[in-house]
Amino acid sequence: MICEYYKAISDYGAIGNLRTVALIGKDGSIDWCCFPVIDNPSIFGAILDIRQGGRFQVSVPDAGIGFQYYVKDTNILKTQFKIGRSELTVTDFMPLLGDINKCGGSYAPPEIHRVLECHGDDVEIEVEWSPRFDYARVPTAIKELDDVWTATGGNDKLSLCNINNAKVINGKNGPSLYASFQMKDGEKRALITRWNSKNMDGDIDTSNELMERTASTWKEWVHKEPSINAHKWAAEWFPFLIRSKLALKMMIHDDTGAMMAAPTASLPEVIGDILNCDYRYTWVRDASMVGQALISTGHVKEAVDLFKWVEKVSKEHFEKGEGIKIMYGLHGEIELEEKTLDHLEGYKRSKPIHIGNGAANQVQHGIYGEILNTAYELVRRDIKLEPEMMNFLSRVADRACEVWKEKDSGIWEERKNLRHYTYSKVMMWVALDRAIHLACNYNFPGDIDKWKKSRSEIRESVLKYGYDKKLGSFVRAFGQKELDAANLRIPLLEFLPFDDERVQGTINNTLKYLTENQLVYRYLKKEGPHSKEGTFALCTFWLVDALALSGRINEARDILENIINHTNHVGLLSEMIDAETGELLGNFPQAFSHIGMINSMVYLAYAEGKPVPVAPIGTLEHREKMDSRRDF
Repeated sequence: MICEYYKAISDYGAIGNLRTVALIGKDGSIDWCCFPVIDNPSIFGAILDIRQGGRFQVSVPDAGIGFQYYVKDTNILKTQFKIGRSELTVTDFMPLLGDINKCGGSYAPPEIHRVLECHGDDVEIEVEWSPRFDYARVPTAIKELDDVWTATGGNDKLSLCNINNAKVINGKNGPSLYASFQMKDGEKRALITRWNSKNMDGDIDTSNELMERTASTWKEWVHKEPSINAHKWAAEWFPFLIRSKLALKMMIHDDTGAMMAAPTASLPEVIGDILNCDYRYTWVRDASMVGQALISTGHVKEAVDLFKWVEKVSKEHFEKGEGIKIMYGLHGEIELEEKTLDHLEGYKRSKPIHIGNGAANQVQHGIYGEILNTAYELVRRDIKLEPEMMNFLSRVADRACEVWKEKDSGIWEERKNLRHYTYSKVMMWVALDRAIHLACNYNFPGDIDKWKKSRSEIRESVLKYGYDKKLGSFVRAFGQKELDAANLRIPLLEFLPFDDERVQGTINNTLKYLTENQLVYRYLKKEGPHSKEGTFALCTFWLVDALALSGRINEARDILENIINHTNHVGLLSEMIDAETGELLGNFPQAFSHIGMINSMVYLAYAEGKPVPVAPIGTLEHREKMDSRRDF
């Protein structure tokens, strides 16, 4: 039986400090937080087990859920509770100071400030603080020392200050601190929880000062590049553009410049089923789409930092003969062994709960195209690449020539079926196409004749085996009949023009067979757990892009408006959406989804003749420049 008392995934907002992220429900409960960095074990994990996971909740009895929203242009979250003439506002943030426009420029202590403010009649407030260390695998002890509460588990410690008259109740799932107190009209209080900190002090004035400085940090970043005129081309979607930018920035790790796919683990793609993965890692495949989104909104430095990090970690293993991994830990780790947490029941009893990711050792040939396409995105904006980096990229192109005839796991990371996936072949064509262009125009070293030969062979192979004439569509894998929404990117990557009948056939088949209520499935499976999964947000955005650049602007606009309407109350999206109910599914918030949203805004704005910063790849303007240099 599904547990109805779990909140919907859409009921959460998120705060972060460029190291970690916490999810806070509309009921005032922090149900997910990993300290001090996001890929560490959870300390609050009630989202994965309502009883055992642990939480930090501030609530008003009988007030129900609160009204939640972000402080404008920040990742500071407010939750308002009202009952009668009483109102309590809880403002949640992680301190973030310094220059966040560059990697390593910020200061962010591992702590959460919860600023409480009362208005109207007196308010009765209840607090629960129940840390559970190491995914609730380590026993917790809670005690009070010098007016500060401390929870310990193994070698780790979490403190809580500014709580009086609390009591600790030892239940079968561990100890929990409970407190109840009143606040009067105009009264403020700051509850501060800190990770492994010697600082036990805390007062409302200090928290308010930190909150103001944190707000300034976010606002200065989000508006650092007014010349992009985003308010003009994003138009009515500008608030969603800002929120997507802030969500993406929150998922960029300041120490390295790496971007996590999502800050959560094992939120299910199918409620009550087994499709539960850990997304707290960086996928190389995301790089070029992330780069396009960041650069289009004026944040070139982050795009460069991400690319340099991808190049650094990829080169390290590439030169050892190990090949480029499809994903890495946020500090370049490759040991991402997938483990199961059997003691937790999972979100709405969706098991197993996985930490680590077994797909890390898969072969995914599309990454060669992603890396070289990212390099091209930077170079075409006059960003110079170091000679050492260009030499590495040249070897990546050579590697694409060597492996393009081999099978792989594809973009959707099939764990059992190695196939000749059409999209993977197209991405290797992209790798060589961009390498040839860089060599011809930017002093990029390499064997151009070899690259041209392989590029032509890949193109011929895709057109012969990846396209089904009876279906009138590109298919998921050579010789198969199954459709794949990833093939919507074929014209966006300039493998074929948008007016090609094979491209339009693929778009039309996607609309007919993969689209439900204007939301797109990545593919359809008749059996197995994937047959029940929701629509994929990024694929829906790809359909918007393909329609927009095909001149089918009204269709594109309708679909974009529809999926934007599926963002939650604070403008965040997960990985998937249930087409019938609109329920958000999968890990949350999802970088892929917000990347797609930004890029779709750019593509549609361009198609409508609005002043986007630079013509994106795939547009007629860009293609005409490139086609003049393509000898096919």
